[in-house]
Amino acid sequence: MEAILSPLGAADGVACFTRLYLAVTRGVQERLAGVTFADSAFLARLDERFADLFFAAVERPPPAWAPLFEARARKRIAPLQFAFAGMNAHINRDLPVALVQTCVETGVALEEASPQHADYVRVNGVLATVEAQVRRGYVPHGVLGLVDRLLHRWSHLDDVVAMWDVARARDAAWTNAEALWALRGERLLADSFLATLDRTVGMAGRGLLLPGRGLL
Repeated sequence: MEAILSPLGAADGVACFTRLYLAVTRGVQERLAGVTFADSAFLARLDERFADLFFAAVERPPPAWAPLFEARARKRIAPLQFAFAGMNAHINRDLPVALVQTCVETGVALEEASPQHADYVRVNGVLATVEAQVRRGYVPHGVLGLVDRLLHRWSHLDDVVAMWDVARARDAAWTNAEALWALRGERLLADSFLATLDRTVGMAGRGLLLPGRGLL
Protein backbone atom coordinates (compact mmCIF):
# COMPACT_ATOMS: atom_id res chain seq x y z
CA MET A 1 0.00 0.00 0.00
CA GLU A 2 2.88 2.36 0.71
CA ALA A 3 4.27 1.59 -2.75
CA ILE A 4 0.89 2.40 -4.32
CA LEU A 5 0.70 5.70 -2.42
CA SER A 6 4.24 6.81 -3.16
CA PRO A 7 3.74 8.23 -6.70
CA LEU A 8 0.18 9.52 -6.11
CA GLY A 9 -0.92 13.02 -5.24
CA ALA A 10 -2.85 13.55 -2.01
CA ALA A 11 -6.07 14.40 -3.91
CA ASP A 12 -5.98 11.30 -6.11
CA GLY A 13 -9.10 9.24 -5.45
CA VAL A 14 -7.25 5.93 -5.23
CA ALA A 15 -4.81 7.51 -2.79
CA CYS A 16 -7.71 8.69 -0.62
CA PHE A 17 -8.93 5.13 -0.24
CA THR A 18 -5.47 3.59 0.11
CA ARG A 19 -4.55 5.97 2.95
CA LEU A 20 -7.68 4.91 4.82
CA TYR A 21 -7.05 1.22 4.11
CA LEU A 22 -3.45 1.47 5.34
CA ALA A 23 -4.38 3.41 8.48
CA VAL A 24 -7.21 1.01 9.34
CA THR A 25 -4.95 -2.01 8.76
CA ARG A 26 -2.31 -0.61 11.09
CA GLY A 27 -4.90 0.36 13.71
CA VAL A 28 -6.50 -3.07 13.72
CA GLN A 29 -3.11 -4.80 13.96
CA GLU A 30 -2.23 -2.69 17.00
CA ARG A 31 -5.53 -3.39 18.75
CA LEU A 32 -5.44 -7.12 18.05
CA ALA A 33 -1.82 -7.60 19.15
CA GLY A 34 -1.78 -10.42 21.67
CA VAL A 35 -5.43 -11.38 21.08
CA THR A 36 -5.99 -15.13 20.70
CA PHE A 37 -8.34 -16.44 18.01
CA ALA A 38 -9.74 -19.91 17.42
CA ASP A 39 -8.10 -20.02 13.97
CA SER A 40 -5.60 -17.20 13.60
CA ALA A 41 -4.04 -18.86 10.54
CA PHE A 42 -7.37 -18.61 8.72
CA LEU A 43 -7.68 -14.89 9.53
CA ALA A 44 -4.12 -14.23 8.39
CA ARG A 45 -4.72 -16.02 5.09
CA LEU A 46 -8.01 -14.17 4.62
CA ASP A 47 -6.26 -10.84 5.23
CA GLU A 48 -3.67 -11.70 2.56
CA ARG A 49 -6.20 -12.80 -0.03
CA PHE A 50 -8.34 -9.74 0.70
CA ALA A 51 -5.42 -7.36 0.18
CA ASP A 52 -4.32 -9.24 -2.96
CA LEU A 53 -7.68 -8.44 -4.58
CA PHE A 54 -7.12 -4.71 -4.02
CA PHE A 55 -3.62 -4.95 -5.48
CA ALA A 56 -5.08 -6.79 -8.49
CA ALA A 57 -7.71 -4.05 -8.88
CA VAL A 58 -4.96 -1.43 -9.06
CA GLU A 59 -3.57 -3.25 -12.09
CA ARG A 60 -6.90 -4.11 -13.70
CA PRO A 61 -10.05 -2.76 -12.01
CA PRO A 62 -13.12 -5.06 -12.17
CA PRO A 63 -16.57 -3.41 -12.56
CA ALA A 64 -16.98 -2.88 -8.81
CA TRP A 65 -13.77 -0.85 -8.71
CA ALA A 66 -14.16 0.92 -12.06
CA PRO A 67 -16.08 3.98 -10.73
CA LEU A 68 -13.29 4.87 -8.30
CA PHE A 69 -10.54 4.53 -10.88
CA GLU A 70 -12.50 6.43 -13.51
CA ALA A 71 -13.31 9.31 -11.15
CA ARG A 72 -9.98 9.46 -9.30
CA ALA A 73 -8.95 12.83 -10.81
CA ARG A 74 -12.32 14.55 -10.87
CA LYS A 75 -12.93 17.76 -8.96
CA ARG A 76 -15.80 18.43 -6.55
CA ILE A 77 -15.60 14.91 -5.11
CA ALA A 78 -14.68 14.85 -1.42
CA PRO A 79 -11.82 12.62 -0.20
CA LEU A 80 -14.30 10.77 2.01
CA GLN A 81 -16.39 9.93 -1.06
CA PHE A 82 -13.37 8.30 -2.68
CA ALA A 83 -12.64 6.44 0.55
CA PHE A 84 -16.23 5.16 0.83
CA ALA A 85 -16.26 4.12 -2.84
CA GLY A 86 -13.15 2.05 -2.19
CA MET A 87 -14.63 0.47 0.94
CA ASN A 88 -17.80 -0.30 -0.99
CA ALA A 89 -15.88 -2.17 -3.68
CA HIS A 90 -13.42 -3.87 -1.36
CA ILE A 91 -15.89 -5.15 1.22
CA ASN A 92 -18.97 -5.79 -0.88
CA ARG A 93 -17.20 -7.37 -3.86
CA ASP A 94 -13.70 -8.47 -2.80
CA LEU A 95 -14.40 -9.84 0.67
CA PRO A 96 -16.83 -12.58 -0.47
CA VAL A 97 -14.30 -13.68 -3.08
CA ALA A 98 -11.47 -13.67 -0.53
CA LEU A 99 -13.54 -15.72 1.92
CA VAL A 100 -14.23 -18.43 -0.64
CA GLN A 101 -10.59 -18.48 -1.79
CA THR A 102 -9.40 -18.82 1.80
CA CYS A 103 -11.84 -21.62 2.59
CA VAL A 104 -10.79 -23.54 -0.52
CA GLU A 105 -7.09 -23.11 0.29
CA THR A 106 -7.42 -24.07 3.97
CA GLY A 107 -10.00 -26.83 3.54
CA VAL A 108 -12.44 -25.05 5.87
CA ALA A 109 -16.17 -25.18 5.15
CA LEU A 110 -17.72 -21.73 4.94
CA GLU A 111 -20.40 -21.98 7.65
CA GLU A 112 -21.84 -19.55 10.20
CA ALA A 113 -21.66 -22.09 13.03
CA SER A 114 -17.89 -22.34 12.80
CA PRO A 115 -14.88 -21.07 14.77
CA GLN A 116 -13.79 -19.14 11.67
CA HIS A 117 -17.07 -17.23 11.52
CA ALA A 118 -16.85 -16.46 15.24
CA ASP A 119 -13.36 -15.02 14.70
CA TYR A 120 -14.61 -13.06 11.68
CA VAL A 121 -17.42 -11.48 13.73
CA ARG A 122 -15.06 -10.80 16.62
CA VAL A 123 -12.94 -8.60 14.37
CA ASN A 124 -15.99 -6.51 13.38
CA GLY A 125 -16.11 -4.45 16.56
CA VAL A 126 -12.43 -3.56 16.49
CA LEU A 127 -12.57 -2.79 12.78
CA ALA A 128 -15.61 -0.55 13.17
CA THR A 129 -13.97 1.43 16.00
CA VAL A 130 -10.71 1.98 14.12
CA GLU A 131 -12.45 2.77 10.82
CA ALA A 132 -14.65 5.40 12.51
CA GLN A 133 -11.60 7.04 14.09
CA VAL A 134 -9.65 7.13 10.84
CA ARG A 135 -12.45 8.49 8.69
CA ARG A 136 -12.91 11.50 11.01
CA GLY A 137 -9.72 12.83 9.51
CA TYR A 138 -11.46 13.03 6.12
CA VAL A 139 -14.13 15.49 7.28
CA PRO A 140 -13.17 19.12 8.10
CA HIS A 141 -14.33 20.38 11.48
CA GLY A 142 -14.86 23.75 13.14
CA VAL A 143 -14.45 26.89 11.04
CA LEU A 144 -12.76 24.97 8.23
CA GLY A 145 -15.68 22.58 8.14
CA LEU A 146 -18.18 25.44 7.93
CA VAL A 147 -16.27 27.10 5.08
CA ASP A 148 -15.95 23.79 3.26
CA ARG A 149 -19.71 23.20 3.48
CA LEU A 150 -20.48 26.70 2.20
CA LEU A 151 -18.19 26.26 -0.77
CA HIS A 152 -18.78 22.65 -1.67
CA ARG A 153 -22.03 21.60 0.03
CA TRP A 154 -20.85 18.16 1.05
CA SER A 155 -24.10 17.82 3.04
CA HIS A 156 -24.98 14.53 1.37
CA LEU A 157 -21.90 13.02 2.99
CA ASP A 158 -23.67 13.18 6.34
CA ASP A 159 -26.26 10.77 4.99
CA VAL A 160 -23.60 8.47 3.56
CA VAL A 161 -21.66 8.39 6.83
CA ALA A 162 -24.84 7.74 8.79
CA MET A 163 -25.81 4.82 6.55
CA TRP A 164 -22.38 3.15 6.44
CA ASP A 165 -21.86 0.35 8.93
CA VAL A 166 -18.77 -1.77 8.41
CA ALA A 167 -20.13 -4.64 10.54
CA ARG A 168 -23.33 -4.84 8.46
CA ALA A 169 -21.28 -4.67 5.27
CA ARG A 170 -19.11 -7.56 6.48
CA ASP A 171 -22.22 -9.55 7.44
CA ALA A 172 -23.55 -9.06 3.90
CA ALA A 173 -20.16 -10.07 2.51
CA TRP A 174 -20.29 -13.33 4.47
CA THR A 175 -23.79 -14.03 3.12
CA ASN A 176 -22.64 -13.43 -0.46
CA ALA A 177 -19.64 -15.65 0.22
CA GLU A 178 -22.01 -18.42 1.36
CA ALA A 179 -23.83 -18.10 -1.96
CA LEU A 180 -20.56 -18.34 -3.89
CA TRP A 181 -19.51 -21.28 -1.73
CA ALA A 182 -22.76 -23.11 -2.45
CA LEU A 183 -22.27 -22.49 -6.17
CA ARG A 184 -18.60 -23.50 -6.30
CA GLY A 185 -19.48 -26.73 -8.09
CA GLU A 186 -21.55 -24.85 -10.69
CA ARG A 187 -18.98 -22.72 -12.49
CA LEU A 188 -21.36 -20.93 -14.85
CA LEU A 189 -23.79 -20.01 -12.07
CA ALA A 190 -20.96 -18.92 -9.78
CA ASP A 191 -19.48 -16.72 -12.51
CA SER A 192 -22.91 -15.25 -13.23
CA PHE A 193 -23.54 -14.51 -9.55
CA LEU A 194 -20.16 -12.81 -9.15
CA ALA A 195 -20.60 -10.79 -12.34
CA THR A 196 -23.98 -9.54 -11.10
CA LEU A 197 -22.53 -8.70 -7.68
CA ASP A 198 -19.64 -6.91 -9.39
CA ARG A 199 -21.97 -4.72 -11.45
CA THR A 200 -24.31 -4.00 -8.53
CA VAL A 201 -21.45 -2.89 -6.30
CA GLY A 202 -20.16 -0.75 -9.16
CA MET A 203 -23.53 0.98 -9.46
CA ALA A 204 -23.43 1.79 -5.74
CA GLY A 205 -19.93 3.15 -6.20
CA ARG A 206 -21.07 5.56 -8.91
CA GLY A 207 -23.75 6.87 -6.54
CA LEU A 208 -21.16 7.43 -3.82
CA LEU A 209 -19.04 9.49 -6.22
CA LEU A 210 -21.65 12.02 -7.33
CA PRO A 211 -19.95 15.47 -7.23
CA GLY A 212 -20.93 17.97 -4.59
CA ARG A 213 -22.51 21.30 -5.50
CA GLY A 214 -21.68 24.69 -4.05
CA LEU A 215 -20.33 28.18 -4.60
CA LEU A 216 -17.17 27.09 -6.38
